[in-house]
Amino acid sequence: MANIKSAKKRILVAEKRAARNKSIRSKVKTAIKKVDAAIAANDKESAAAALRAATAELSKATTKGVYHKNTSSRKISRLSQAVNKM
Repeated sequence: MANIKSAKKRILVAEKRAARNKSIRSKVKTAIKKVDAAIAANDKESAAAALRAATAELSKATTKGVYHKNTSSRKISRLSQAVNKM
């Protein structure tokens, strides 16, 4: 366990940020799963709506620094490609 005050603070801050990042990642994964489920069900309208929601979640995660810009672009690209192939 840390003895120095600044080290104790860093531990608390790191835990807080990790929890925040985990929550945001979870939202993104759920949104992606909804798109995949709509694609599997072969429902074009709900897939397009889920894609818009997933794109918004990924963009938010990128601006908050949870995902790298290229990572989110790649994920969005693959999802939209899958929806367009339907």
